[in-house]
Amino acid sequence: MKVEVAYARPDVQVILEVELPEGATAEEAIRASGILERFPEIDLAEQKVGIFGKVAPLSRALNTWDRVEIYRGLIADPKAARRQRAEKDKQGGTKAAGKSGPAVKPDKASLASSNGKASAP
Repeated sequence: MKVEVAYARPDVQVILEVELPEGATAEEAIRASGILERFPEIDLAEQKVGIFGKVAPLSRALNTWDRVEIYRGLIADPKAARRQRAEKDKQGGTKAAGKSGPAVKPDKASLASSNGKASAP
């Protein structure tokens, strides 16, 4: 059966096709592809792998044309990165398309007090 093994870094993405016997595992596909020799930074003991975007164990049996993906670790914690961006926004550190904040629609009471006419911005 044919499967693909995929790995991506910021500078390069690789998808390798591998021919394996029926019942082969994700780990067997990775080892047969030669990707571990091509990218010595890959550490299967530390990095997660998946099939079509879903994390799977190395022992997972594959089906024809499955794509085994080797995932890199995150550079930054997503929560911490969002928190830092929000803090930077509060301090006026970004200009989001010239907008200073969220748009606010006038409520009915303020429209009624101006005779039902909203003023132009």
